[in-house]
Amino acid sequence: MFKNALFLSAGLAAMITATPSFAQTEIAWWHAMDAELGQRLEAIAQGFNDSQDEFVVVPSYKGTYPETLTAAIAAFRANEQPAIVQVFEVGTGTMMAAEGAVNPVYQLMAENGEPWDPSGFLAPVTGYYSDTDGNILSMPFNSSTPIMYYNKDVFAAAGLDPETPPKTWGELETMSRQIMESGAAPCGFTTGWVSWVQLENLSAIHDQPYGTMENGFGGLGTEFTFNGPVQVKHWENLKKWADEGLFEYGGPVGGGDAPPKFYSQECAIYMNSSASRAGVINNSGDFEVGFAPLPYYEDEIDEPKNSIIGGATLWALNGKDPAVYEGVAQFFTYLSSPEVQAEWHQATGYLPITNAAYELGKEQGYYEANPGSEIAINQITRGTPSANSKGLRFGNLTQVRTVIDEEFEALLSGDKSAQEALDAAVERGNQILRDFEAANS
Repeated sequence: MFKNALFLSAGLAAMITATPSFAQTEIAWWHAMDAELGQRLEAIAQGFNDSQDEFVVVPSYKGTYPETLTAAIAAFRANEQPAIVQVFEVGTGTMMAAEGAVNPVYQLMAENGEPWDPSGFLAPVTGYYSDTDGNILSMPFNSSTPIMYYNKDVFAAAGLDPETPPKTWGELETMSRQIMESGAAPCGFTTGWVSWVQLENLSAIHDQPYGTMENGFGGLGTEFTFNGPVQVKHWENLKKWADEGLFEYGGPVGGGDAPPKFYSQECAIYMNSSASRAGVINNSGDFEVGFAPLPYYEDEIDEPKNSIIGGATLWALNGKDPAVYEGVAQFFTYLSSPEVQAEWHQATGYLPITNAAYELGKEQGYYEANPGSEIAINQITRGTPSANSKGLRFGNLTQVRTVIDEEFEALLSGDKSAQEALDAAVERGNQILRDFEAANS
């Protein structure tokens, strides 16, 4: 209508600039990352926002993983849900059962014309978050797996080769004794996440079922079976080692006292998430850190299976305008680009969720320059995942982990044997599964 922009009055120009057609579509992203991880997450959102002018992703920290999941469920019921919510891996079963609440990522990407190739993601990642037909339901973002950190200086002081960490639990026990008897450190090892590291991953690595129906992947009627001989043997050993001082318990859930025990050189070995790498390096300036796979029982399995993942994915929630989902799809494409994923992986210790991001890291020389940074990738991708090692799919698994922590503490206090503690955890866990099944069937 106007042949020259000079014909526009200042007022009219202002009105046109302010019309809704020029406004950016806002995409709310609720997450559970604070401190440095939260800052890096916000930087990813800002990078996407700067890359185009049609959408703006707005991250909001909602507390811990359980708190964020709870907040999202409550918001959905009130029709105030975000477009994207970060949900930790044990919430996958809960999200899958929330019919009508989720916009599956494979559909979201197809409907909005965004590239989507599941084969481009690391196989253990896609396996964990796929339905029974192999469709990925949520966007992989921050995936991790537990590894072993060890104090090379303490190993050397104890007369051990600092470049040869223990491969088996038998070797770990022997080395822990030597460390303590030599006076190099007062404790052999500690751990975060007893439920995740010393039960879920222990079962996967030794190809032991955690539950029926392929660890819950087959449906809601699953039952727990993590009270078998291998799991009982391991918990008996943990109790024995705790009584002898070889093992020091750091507490429930993430094991809040475990990291300080390692940082202060009280314990020579520490097992926790690969995503702890940055924190471990930053807090262990007084000694050199070594990295190694989790140990296994050589009399139970010749070749240990892959470990399983932790971390979280991003779920798109239903109830938004089509324009919002167009932006979510574009954001997910940006998020999974090799450059963004490689930077996120290298800065945090989370796994590179795509093969392209891993290859980019190799080209950049990152793994050569940072010894041990490939441990988690090699461990989670070794061999072919079995029904027992591809992951877990149980509803309300967070509650079950709390039960496992309680029963482990009953074991350590001498109130129950390993068999009794695990039997009780299975019985209590199965009741939680039946309650979940009743609420979602």
